[in-house]
Amino acid sequence: MKVFCGRANPTTGSVEWLEEDEHYDYHQEIARSSYADMLHDKDRVFKPMADAAVKIVEKNGFSDKIKIINKHSTEVTMGPDGDMPCRANILITELFDTELIGEGALPSYEHAHRHLVQENCEAVPHRATVYAQLVESRRMWSWNKLFPIPVHTSCGEQVIIPPLELERCPGAPSVYDIQLNQVSSADFTVLSDVLPMFSVDFSKQVSSSAACHSRQFEPVASGRAQVVLSWWDIEMDPEGKIKCSMAPFWAHSDPEELQWRDHWMQCVYFLPQEEPVVQGSSIYLVAHHDDYCVWYSLQRTSPEKDRRVYPARPVCDCQAHLLWNRPRFGEINDQDRTDQYIQALRTVLKPDSVCLCVSDGSLLSLLAHHLGAEQVFTVESSAASYRLMKKIFKANHLEDKINIIEKRPELLTSADLEGKKISLLLGEPFFTTSLLPWHNLYFWYVRTAVDQHLGPGAVVMPQTASLHAVVVEFRDLWRIRSPCGDCEGFDVHIMDDMIKRALDFRESKEAEPHPLWEYPCRCLSEPQQILTFDFRQPVPPHLIHAEGSIELRRPGRSHGAVLWMEYHLTPDNTVNTGLLKSVEDKGDCCWNPHCKQAVYFFTMADPRAPLGGPQTVSYTVDFHPHTGDITMDFSLSDTLDDGQ
Repeated sequence: MKVFCGRANPTTGSVEWLEEDEHYDYHQEIARSSYADMLHDKDRVFKPMADAAVKIVEKNGFSDKIKIINKHSTEVTMGPDGDMPCRANILITELFDTELIGEGALPSYEHAHRHLVQENCEAVPHRATVYAQLVESRRMWSWNKLFPIPVHTSCGEQVIIPPLELERCPGAPSVYDIQLNQVSSADFTVLSDVLPMFSVDFSKQVSSSAACHSRQFEPVASGRAQVVLSWWDIEMDPEGKIKCSMAPFWAHSDPEELQWRDHWMQCVYFLPQEEPVVQGSSIYLVAHHDDYCVWYSLQRTSPEKDRRVYPARPVCDCQAHLLWNRPRFGEINDQDRTDQYIQALRTVLKPDSVCLCVSDGSLLSLLAHHLGAEQVFTVESSAASYRLMKKIFKANHLEDKINIIEKRPELLTSADLEGKKISLLLGEPFFTTSLLPWHNLYFWYVRTAVDQHLGPGAVVMPQTASLHAVVVEFRDLWRIRSPCGDCEGFDVHIMDDMIKRALDFRESKEAEPHPLWEYPCRCLSEPQQILTFDFRQPVPPHLIHAEGSIELRRPGRSHGAVLWMEYHLTPDNTVNTGLLKSVEDKGDCCWNPHCKQAVYFFTMADPRAPLGGPQTVSYTVDFHPHTGDITMDFSLSDTLDDGQ
């Protein structure tokens, strides 16, 4: 039996469903599941995958004591002919995500207490507590709201303002989970102490019904309350002697023993609106939750006295939070990045320029108009982005100045462009379906498709793009691909072998996206340009091939290669989606915080093992124009000592 798998197609800018072998998705799930990271978490209680669990139990000699039931817990039957002969007196689970309840922990526990366990059972873990801290942070707030954007023109300063509907929108209901330890303390101002918001005792009946929990507090500083940082800890035993905490370093009881995790991180919640708070003036922080989500609000009076408690989770009604994810909000609000496009546009725009902008939900068309283009067309292929851009144009009184076309760019006709030829084709490029950095090469395919609409001497911006790579040593991210071997005396080599076999499947050999600003690493080599793409010409029919080697110049463990794109707007202006600063002596990396970079992990050999000597990394990279795919292979080899 075949299965269908979704894949981004850079030639069309859409997600397509391809028929694959029936084992494909299964192996993909294993290869990229980060189960190894979970097993390296020494504080964690875990449940291995069901299909590996039987073999692991057998290898460790527990087949007569442990029965694997390959079912969802709500499907388990009880009784002489059932899956379990009687109710259990100990409930051991791991149902948590970064938000604690986002994987359905509450309804699962609720069902277990009603149908699977005895009334006075013990539970491991025993209890969980959710904590919150109120902060002001322009950086984090920029992940949720559109800021006014100044544009300096020959006629003075113009300001692109957000629609009122967007300003009033409570935002997306989903949590933003990040490695909070990588956010600089200079990026936020603490407005409250750490507040315990609510606890769940898993040894007693649990309810999945909606609820709210309030905590009265006095702000420790005056400011604008914008963001709630949140995390949880779990107590494994009733006495609370064995704890597992997700607290960031500044709130951790023992920062020196901080356990790195990628499966459980910390939560960023955005208040529906920013609110002023005054140091020492009492206020209430309210945590609301339903069966799967948590959200927060501020109230001036006790929720018990004030019925203005928000019973339902916030829902975006402005379209922006549905179209732009949190990093995209931050990217649009990055004034330095915007200024790069403004500077580039000034060098290519002419008074008679007819511009066509191709990027999803981009403000490039507004910049082109304010900088003096005669006429501006912009293409939005989705109804959501079309509606959002209409609102933005209207808020800025440009609904009659910028022509917005709801159509796939490849389908543009001369009539759509009012019979005019395009003199300037613009793209950031950014497309919402892009997963890997090079998926935005869809812009090149659009440029090829609209070639007939380009006038003589038409300018394309960006003019070119390039793919770059650097070899790195990760401080922690290597754990998601590292074999575990032994976990608390339990042999799990079987799972290690399964992951190794899974990595032989096609896509698992490819790079995978990671926001590397959250994952510290060191560059062991200098960054190297691998491929170039000339947008001034249509996509060529032939393969673009590159091969070579990367010399490692710093000692360390080579965990993988990081790849990213750079877009050369003009010969003097480049937008970099990857490594932002030149590598210093120690090799510390500074990554673009708005973009995910691509990581090609090397082997699954123990990445903690010392290296023998100087090494080089050989590579072959191919761009396939008919599919838009980039395939690659990197291999690590020792360099022979030549006496130098």
